[in-house]
Amino acid sequence: MSNETPESLLNDVKKLPGLPGVYRFFDEAGQILYVGKAKDLKKRVNSYFQRNLSSPRIERMVTRIRSLETTVTRTETEALILENNLIKSHRPRYNVLLKDDKTYPYIVIKNEAFPRVFLTRRKFKDGSTYIGPFTHVFAVRELINHIQETIPLRTCTLPLTPKNIQLGKFKVCLEYHLGNCKGPCQGFQTVADYEHSIDQVKHLLKGNVKPLVQNLKETMQAESAALAFEKANATKKKIDELESYQTKSEILTKQQEAMDVFSIAMEEDQAYVNYLMLQEGRIVQTHMLPLSTPLEESKEAVLAFAIHYFRTQVESEAKEIIVPIEPNEKEQGVKYTVPKMGEKLHLLALSQKNVDYAIKEWKHRQALVKVNEHAPVNEVLIELKQLLSLSAVPNHIECFDNSNFQGAYPVSAMVCFKNGIASKSDYRKFNIKTVVGINDFASMHETVLRRYSSVLQKKQPLPQLIIIDGGKGQLNAALDALKELGIQDKVTTVGLAKNIEELFFPGDSRSILLNWNSAAHNLIRNIRDEVHRFGITFHRAQRSKGALQNSLDHIEGIGPKTKETLLTYFKSVSKIKTANPNTLTELIGAAKTKILIAAFENEKH
Repeated sequence: MSNETPESLLNDVKKLPGLPGVYRFFDEAGQILYVGKAKDLKKRVNSYFQRNLSSPRIERMVTRIRSLETTVTRTETEALILENNLIKSHRPRYNVLLKDDKTYPYIVIKNEAFPRVFLTRRKFKDGSTYIGPFTHVFAVRELINHIQETIPLRTCTLPLTPKNIQLGKFKVCLEYHLGNCKGPCQGFQTVADYEHSIDQVKHLLKGNVKPLVQNLKETMQAESAALAFEKANATKKKIDELESYQTKSEILTKQQEAMDVFSIAMEEDQAYVNYLMLQEGRIVQTHMLPLSTPLEESKEAVLAFAIHYFRTQVESEAKEIIVPIEPNEKEQGVKYTVPKMGEKLHLLALSQKNVDYAIKEWKHRQALVKVNEHAPVNEVLIELKQLLSLSAVPNHIECFDNSNFQGAYPVSAMVCFKNGIASKSDYRKFNIKTVVGINDFASMHETVLRRYSSVLQKKQPLPQLIIIDGGKGQLNAALDALKELGIQDKVTTVGLAKNIEELFFPGDSRSILLNWNSAAHNLIRNIRDEVHRFGITFHRAQRSKGALQNSLDHIEGIGPKTKETLLTYFKSVSKIKTANPNTLTELIGAAKTKILIAAFENEKH
């Protein structure tokens, strides 16, 4: 492909208007290379085709541009929003992009009669209220627990429409008798009272517990006055729980207004932005955003991108943002503060500590990569042999890991590395057959026993090293399986702690610490990451398969052909469940449609 810019493209650039808008660069195959915004489209786009460009990376991108498209907007703000949406949709190679594409959890207040409050990882445009995202799922579950312990809300999935309640279709469940729900299903709780509870939830999720505590104190006093001492005592426990929850978060500033704090660090084509959300002087959310910056964007530009991303995601209403530098794009009606002293400088320093640590960790990884590029594989294995005091170089390593979801679909996985390289043909998957419920120890015992029973039966060579990803319980379970087979002395078996820097032997109280900068550490980490990837992929497949089976395969009267017809037409079980009965009747007949609808109704109950 020629590196010369086509004449037709240069002519298109000359015709561009001097107005705000968004531009898109495309390569020869029609793939989007870059999306950008501009105050003046003509000036900005033309700057890419000048001789003296600001960076080699921009030069490389420009040599690939073969066409462009522009969209004129009324304002720069409109251009910013459009740019952001296009980047999310197309993820162009040369744009600032999120490196971490994990799906983070939200707490959703469902848009329905008597709304439920629960954890989710998916956002829908269904009118529901989503609070988040949260970096740590454990923090979300803790919040949910606090809500359940202090605010009585329903957890059932019953369609609590006024008509259904009036007809008396439902009966209160155990949650009502336990005091965790006020029984809206039978009309024991009004819509207004339930909405008041939801308002309390919203305050709690935003870190504002004062209204809820005050309301509960008034309730407790009324209960005491009415001599309902048991109820008053239960309310007192809820107050204590809320106050305990509040005190867990240290007050960092006397300022009560909501504030957002951002800090940034950049190194080569990597950037990390830390975000602290403050409510009533306390941190209620914290996030770290890793970014790829292929075109050497300025700190000001990257910071502007991150601020817009975070505030959009969490729907922040804070009117003040604490920053180390002023971003090149600002939100109207918001105060941007670069502190020089006092509490706000302390907050910025706290955020900066987090982002500095992230960059330091990235540098460690880069250094490790460089070390390993120059370290021959056999040297890495020799280093591992010496570290673990092995009798032979571990040219053959096998690693095991368990995976389950709330005790459902338990599976195990084994990956094999030969001469330091993944030998994918030797990978193995295991559906757990003899274990009921959550029992990682028993699952590991079964997996190791089955694996090496097969190896011995086929007279295949044993590995020099077996790694068990888990605690001492999993390691001991694996060792018991090897003892049953009489091969515990023929292979070295070690456990890998959750902290990747630690390996431990059976019976040893002390672990072996791995040097972060060592090639052996990198090999162990690669093996650990690979068994996680392989195991999780297999587990997700089994869960999906199981979901299909539970929904369709076990419905009496719905055979394989009917199932195939339904899935071919609707593509998913969820779409079948929400399908129009008339459409179902046309596909599979009235009798089977009746069976299907009845089965889905039973699932709800």
